[in-house]
Amino acid sequence: MEIKSNKIDGANATIEATILREVIDVNLEKIAKELAKTASIQGFRKGKVPVAIVKKQYGERLVQDAEAEALRDVLARGLEELNISNDALIGEPNISKFDKSDDKIEVVVKVAMRPVIELGDYSSMIKEFDKPAVSDEAVEKRIKDLAEAQAPLIEVARNRKMKDGDTAVIDFEGSVDGKVFEGGTAENFELRLGSGQFIPGFEDQLIGVKRDEAVVIEVTFPENYGGKELAGKAASFKVKVNGIKVKDEVAIDDELAKKMLPGDENATLAELQKQVRIQIENEELAKLYNDDLKPALLENFVENIKFDLPEFVVDQEIDMALNRKAQSMSEEEIQELRDSEEKLNELRDTFREDAQRSVRATFIIDALANAENVKVEEQEVMQTIYYEAMQMGQDPQKAYEQYKNAGYIPAVQMSMVEDKVLSQLLNSKIKEA
Repeated sequence: MEIKSNKIDGANATIEATILREVIDVNLEKIAKELAKTASIQGFRKGKVPVAIVKKQYGERLVQDAEAEALRDVLARGLEELNISNDALIGEPNISKFDKSDDKIEVVVKVAMRPVIELGDYSSMIKEFDKPAVSDEAVEKRIKDLAEAQAPLIEVARNRKMKDGDTAVIDFEGSVDGKVFEGGTAENFELRLGSGQFIPGFEDQLIGVKRDEAVVIEVTFPENYGGKELAGKAASFKVKVNGIKVKDEVAIDDELAKKMLPGDENATLAELQKQVRIQIENEELAKLYNDDLKPALLENFVENIKFDLPEFVVDQEIDMALNRKAQSMSEEEIQELRDSEEKLNELRDTFREDAQRSVRATFIIDALANAENVKVEEQEVMQTIYYEAMQMGQDPQKAYEQYKNAGYIPAVQMSMVEDKVLSQLLNSKIKEA
């Protein structure tokens, strides 16, 4: 058997071989003899089946098994020549050529290796930055907003015109084309004006209305409204204002701090201000990280850390981009690509640069995570999915199973690793304000 191995670069190699018919025959004879020991064929005792009968009974299967064994031998010998261990391989070897004739089989096997990534002094690529400064006014406003959120609603004694921020206590009856629709009526419903809780335009038309007044409000349901029978329809609401409520005044003092910081009986307003300042700082820092610093840092790594990419991983990324593109294409456009390999390859090439950058970024994050000892266990992924599901009012267990069954867990895990490792690197470069 002739074997020619070629290491293309640090991540890709090819193994070419010519497998002679004699090799297949020897493999087939060996496999047939082993099978004869266990095969159950009618008319013969188990273990006493002649090899010739086994060959006749399992002919094509034996040929396939013999060829597969020859291919495994080609791969093993080729990797040995290239001095590549099985642990270094990524994915399954790809048989790009399998030309079979009467006396031989010519094959080309492509293999991909995990690239060796020299991170160098990656810390020097991260610039120092100032920690976001939080003003006293921002802290005071946050505490005021928190206090108002807890404040009870009280009736407005004076019969004044309603304004934005007031809570209107209303009876309403909605109709479309003169017919009252299901779910369109309520009594003593509390609606905060400006909340956007109702159909666009509804709350605006209550501004300036007084208690005990009745009005007719004309609105149009949005085209994307949840109820299809109402989407895009003009509606009329008869509304009577029964009362007006506003948030009661809440004293911002040590007593409020005790309510806001449960578990701390000695909480003071100063401590609440300190905790709120930290909370706002963390929010501002997270926004700075996600909107600016993390994307810029990853882009910097991608531009400056060079290594060879496994071509099959890049091709997989291109395949995913192509599938996403196909979802927005017409059937005629898709058929055109099916009919023209040249056009399909041209379209694939438009995704190649982005695919290479994405693959490079993934390998870099993996290398940085190892260097920084950053890990995300599946339990942490589960907790994250559970939390997000509960935030959206979904069944957390069901949501997790859907992610798992769809094969999304590794992607979520990798995203969390990326977030964690970039945050850790940036945290080391914060300059205190």
